[in-house]
Order: sequence, then C-alpha cells, then structure tokens
Amino acid sequence: MKAVLIHRHGTLDQVRIDEVPTPRAGRGEVLVRTRAAALNHLDLFVLEGIPGIKQKLPHVLGSDAAGVVQQLGAGVEGLQAGDRVMLNPGIWCTECEFCQDGEQSLCVRYGLVGEHGSGVYSEYFAAPARNLARIPDGVTFEEAAAFSLVNLTAWRMVCTRGRLRPGEDVFIHGIGGGVATAALAIAKLSGARVWVSSSSQEKLDLARRLGADFCYDYTQCDVAREVYRDTNRRGVDLVVEGPGASTWLQSLKMARKGGRIVTCGATTGPNPATEIRLIFWKQIDILGSTMGNRNEFAEIVRLLGRRKLLPCIDRVFDFEDATTALERLQSQRQFGKVVLRFRDPS
Repeated sequence: MKAVLIHRHGTLDQVRIDEVPTPRAGRGEVLVRTRAAALNHLDLFVLEGIPGIKQKLPHVLGSDAAGVVQQLGAGVEGLQAGDRVMLNPGIWCTECEFCQDGEQSLCVRYGLVGEHGSGVYSEYFAAPARNLARIPDGVTFEEAAAFSLVNLTAWRMVCTRGRLRPGEDVFIHGIGGGVATAALAIAKLSGARVWVSSSSQEKLDLARRLGADFCYDYTQCDVAREVYRDTNRRGVDLVVEGPGASTWLQSLKMARKGGRIVTCGATTGPNPATEIRLIFWKQIDILGSTMGNRNEFAEIVRLLGRRKLLPCIDRVFDFEDATTALERLQSQRQFGKVVLRFRDPS
C-alpha cells in the first residue's frame, strides 16, 4: 500500500509517498481502508523530531483518519466489514490505575497514533477496535477524519478541566488552529462569551462568523490590556492556552481573580517567562490537559451525529498532494483542519 512517511527527521523535503507493507489486524484489532485523514501540527513536530521520543524509521505520519472496515481481528465484536468508522488516536494500556478508573488519557503508557506508533496517512491502517467509533449517519469521511483529535482535546480542556459554565467569558489564543477553532465551537455550545486573537484579520472575520464575541489582532494591540479593559477590569473566567512561550504572560494577566488557565501545548516554546506573583495574588488555577477519555470521545461523537458540534475544515487535498497540504499547515494560513482525501476504491 502507499503511505506518507519520512525516512529521516528534518524538513518537508523528507516527506515521501512510498510503498509499505499493508498492516494486518491482530487480536482485538480492525483493518480499515482509509477514506480521509486530517493533518495536525503534531505531524510537523514528528517530522522535525521530538526530544525524548524516537520513531522507528521509516515512519508513517498521521493521527486522524476515517474509513471503512475491511477485516476484523480475532475477538472483535460490535463491528463488521463495511462499517464506516472514525479513529480515536489515543493509545492506552487498559491495565494501569488510570485506565481502570476510566481516565485513559492519564494512562502511564499513554501515547498517540502517529507519534508513539505508526500513523494513518496510508491506504490502510490497523487499530484496536476500542479506538474506533461508527461514523454517524450524514457525516462525511472528511468531517469524521477532521474531528477526533482537536475536538477531544478541546472538549477536555473547555468542559472537563476548564469547567466552563454558561455565561462565563473564555479567551482562546491563535484562532484558526484546529484545537482553537474546536474550542470556539465548544465554548459557544456551552453558552459562553468568547474572546479570540490572531495576527490575521481574515481569520478574525471568520471567527466572528462562527460566534466569537471579541476579536483582537495581536500584532496591532496589547491583547491582555484590551481584554482587561473590555471586561471592565475583571478579566476572563477561562483562558485556553496552546502557544506557550509567546502568550503565557498575557494569559496570566487576562485571567480574572480566581480564574482558570488550561493548557494543552507549547507550539511556540515550552519554557515561557512567567510571573508567579500573578498566580498567587489572583489565585489562578493552572490546569494541564491532554486529549480525553473514552466517555468524552463518545460524547463528542454523539454531538457530531446530532450536528451540534462540527469540524471546521479549511481545505481538502488529494492524498497524492500530502506535501502541499503539509506546506499549508506549516504556513499557518489555514483556518481549521487540512484534510487528505483518498480515492474511492469503487
């Protein structure tokens, strides 16, 4: 089968479409013919090489995918050949105290498809049956592929860890990225007022159409100061953090007294300057968040089926144009998810 892979870490010139062996469905696993896959910034981190994580090279990229069940491994129940399925890209052991307590994303051996194991930018992929959900009726393969990783991440950030309530104010940095746009949709679904920032007026206009109440171009103003002013010197209840180094001080400044900051990433750097006095004086809760558990995944898929929570898709590329798709992601011009479409085998 054909797959998007790297033979060594580096820049986009290391990305190739090559032939690799078609995987087999082991015990408890399902072989899926891929119909769509979605890009994540994680792909670029894996391409460059993540300190402390070694991939077996050549390595197939990709964490998000949807397709059609081709073969069931021994012991699989509840699925059958021909089912349309979407992937939860988390990897967990099922045995540790956290897995036993239903908190799979806290698993002591937690990882991600495409980062800690082979990815899904390939004509077929094999995955544990527990990682697959049926695609709800009326949802396309492209929508299903673009949905899981960012919406599961944002749901846990906003609802579980961030405890967002109707009527609260939430600030989201870097609108246009996958997690940020998912967080915007979830926050509006939760009945919150939403504040966003970007360096692109086009992205801010799109965010406003999706329900953002306050929009700031961070190249044109001191965002924290503007938020402080526009909240009548109160600050926001919840800040959704992902950039890290470039925004951390702003987040501390714009959070209200007794407010919360929830972080899932560090795309601009993992060691930001900080101001400890703001944390203790304002009694801010600093919350970490990674992906989500099986119950949270089931809930977002249910909302997808009801069309209450939908992915924001920027552009769809043919599988053969994967490098061009990665270039778009790297340029940060996208608003929402960049998706790869695989040819219909029929």
